[in-house]
Formats: sequence, structure tokens, C-alpha cells
Amino acid sequence: MTTYDIDSSNANAIEARDMSIYYGAFRAVNKVSLAIEKNKITAFIGPSGCGKSTVLRSFNRMNDLVPTARTEGEIVFRGKNLYAPDVDPVEVRRRIGMVFQKANPFPKSIYENIAYGPRINGWRGTKAEMDELVERSLRGAALWDDVKDKLQQSGLSLSGGQQQRLCIARALATQPEVILMDEPCSALDPISTLKIEELMFELRQRYTIIIVTHNMQQASRASDYTAFFLMNSERAGELVEYGTTEQIFHNPKDERTEQYISGRFG
Repeated sequence: MTTYDIDSSNANAIEARDMSIYYGAFRAVNKVSLAIEKNKITAFIGPSGCGKSTVLRSFNRMNDLVPTARTEGEIVFRGKNLYAPDVDPVEVRRRIGMVFQKANPFPKSIYENIAYGPRINGWRGTKAEMDELVERSLRGAALWDDVKDKLQQSGLSLSGGQQQRLCIARALATQPEVILMDEPCSALDPISTLKIEELMFELRQRYTIIIVTHNMQQASRASDYTAFFLMNSERAGELVEYGTTEQIFHNPKDERTEQYISGRFG
């Protein structure tokens, strides 16, 4: 298992450098370079099939689970290329957590949903310390008050919005530094969506958050930075423009960005 160099002077949490992603011979993502700032919310936007979720999953090596996938270039985290031969992808996923599009609680109790990750990562604490970690994770996901009296009930018994917050709490339990969210609100009602967005603002104080969203309103109101992806003529995803959300939505530099945000294509 690798160790990570800590560069406290670096404002970037994670950085892609000339990254291309292939599925077999097909290049799905073409030479993407971008730096994600620490303790900020960065949104990835763009039409379906433009590679934004593939880029997101590359940041914690989830694409490794696809047999034909391979990545060229570098993704640098704490001074280390995450795709270097000596890097353990399991350790990467502990430090860079993920919340998926569809809430996917384990068919276990609420308590065990939270405790599972630390345990498989070698937890050595006491029962009392685990109780504290479970409570802290649930509080971090703004779910503790809803479930504190039913921790032994199934996570599947919760509402859709609560299940998604449980999945966020589960990600927090392994004490990551970066949280990836792949369209976490696409299956939620407007009220639950707003709660997730409010939670993201709170989590930003302690974590770096990267979110893929098709919802332009969500990207504009809930992120600090926005990256716009588009499919090129070879059907590979490319990064068209990346900047502050204010700049991307109000003064885009590329005409294609303005057309997409205004709804004229995509």
C-alpha cells in the first residue's frame, strides 16, 4: 500500500493531467486536464455520453472494475499518481469516497451500513468508538435526528432522500478527503434535492466535493466551479471549458458552453 506525500501549500485536492480513458479500442475521454480545488464544490456538466461520469469514476479508480477500461495520463492526489503501479485502489477508494446516482443502502441495519466500510478497512477500535463514529457520520449527513432511535432498522426502510443521505454517511465513515457524487439527486423529489444541496454546503467545510449533474439549476446554485464536457467528432468526451460557476454561467468563453447552458443544444 502506498503512502501519500502531503503538500499543504497546494490548493488543489486532485488533478487530472492529460488523461484519456479507453474501453477496449474506443477512446471515451480525450486528454482531459483539470485541477480540483480543496474544500470547494465542483460540478461536471454536459450532454449524456460526453464522458463526465467516466472522468468522475477515474478519480477513485472505479473504472478499474470494467475489464476493458484503461487510463492514460495522470491523476495526482497528495503528490502521487493514483494510477502508479504501487498504488492500492482500495486505499484510493477509502480516501476518495463515492455516492452513486441511485441510493444503494446495503440490506443491513442503518448502524451496519455505516460500520461496514470502516470494518473492511481494518477498523481496530472499540464498540464505543464505533458507536461514536456511526453517530458522527450520521450527523455529518444530517440524518442522525431522523434515525437515532431506529439504528437497528433496515436502511432500506428509509425514504429515498434519507437513503441517499445514508449513503453519504456511509462514505463519510471511512474518513475520506474527497467525495464524488454521480447525479445524487436525479431520483429525488425537489425537497430531498434541496436537502442534499444544503448538506453539500455543510460538507464543503471539511471535504472536497465533485458532482456530476444534468440539472443546470443545481450546478449554478450548488457549485463553486463548473467543468463543461462535450463529445468531439470522434465521439470521445472532451473538456470544453472549466472555471468558476459564476464565469461559466454568466460569461462563458466558448460559444458551445453558452449554447448548452442556454438550452440551445444538448
